[in-house]
Amino acid sequence: MSYRIAVIDIGTYSTRLLISGIHEKNSLEDTLSSIDDILSVGRITALGRNLKETGYLQREAIEETLVTLKEYILIAKEHKVEEIIGYATQACREAKNGNEFLEKVKQLGIKINLITGEEEAYLSFLATAYGIKPEDNFVVIDQGGGSTEFAFGIKENQEYILKDSKSFPFGIVNLTERFIKSDPPEKKEIESMRNYIADFIKEAYSKMKNCSEIIGLGGTITTLVALEYHIFPYSSSKVHGKTLSRDSVKKWLEKLSSLTVSERKQIPQVEDKRAEAIISGIIIFDTAMEIFGKEKIRVSDWGLRHGAVIKYVMERFGK
Repeated sequence: MSYRIAVIDIGTYSTRLLISGIHEKNSLEDTLSSIDDILSVGRITALGRNLKETGYLQREAIEETLVTLKEYILIAKEHKVEEIIGYATQACREAKNGNEFLEKVKQLGIKINLITGEEEAYLSFLATAYGIKPEDNFVVIDQGGGSTEFAFGIKENQEYILKDSKSFPFGIVNLTERFIKSDPPEKKEIESMRNYIADFIKEAYSKMKNCSEIIGLGGTITTLVALEYHIFPYSSSKVHGKTLSRDSVKKWLEKLSSLTVSERKQIPQVEDKRAEAIISGIIIFDTAMEIFGKEKIRVSDWGLRHGAVIKYVMERFGK
């Protein structure tokens, strides 16, 4: 039996839709291997803009996100999905009017879940375990708009086990708003941001230091792959599984932080809205690579949405 589900990730920075085909097989393993991406789209809606300073989701951001969700529902219905499942993350956890916004999302017909940082880390772990299939202990860094998750996974008897996870309340939206006041950013702004996030990352490292590799998720690190490997237009299959060296991460940090936002927007691989916040994302990965002592990072184009599909299949099979 085959069926389709739609998963929508309502993030602090972007809102993404994944429609997956699931083909029921005789075993859970075979069913998981049968999952295929039918459609994957995303839009930067910046739901969490100005959240830190006001405590509220802004009306304009809410409207923009709801318009995007209505479009996604139409697309999902065209693809005859069995279910539309939504996941809301840091912006909705933090905002005083987060529940009010989620009520509006429910009214659209989306089965919405407001998840904790730990649940977010678990979905990133699932996506990486089954999307990248590491051969040894690994740490997933899922950098988002309002939070960043670190998940420590091990491979034991051909099974992936989540050993530890940490969710930190910083992402590219709130870091950019807090630290970057100049255009292009000044060296001292970059260093202040680096010093701030280093203490959090050291906390993750103290629990996860025995990892063989680190794997990065999120729009910043996939954009760096597109830049490094000259991938345009964007192609998930060309990005997924690629490796970046620490030198190339540092090179792109230096290059992009020397440009103004409008100059970054001229680069084909950098989306207009991402140009405003990409520097913060690169600093997160560069600092993590330094603290974890890793000279390379593998990159996954699978994230929360893929993890949610894997979880759905596991639960449906009673695991």
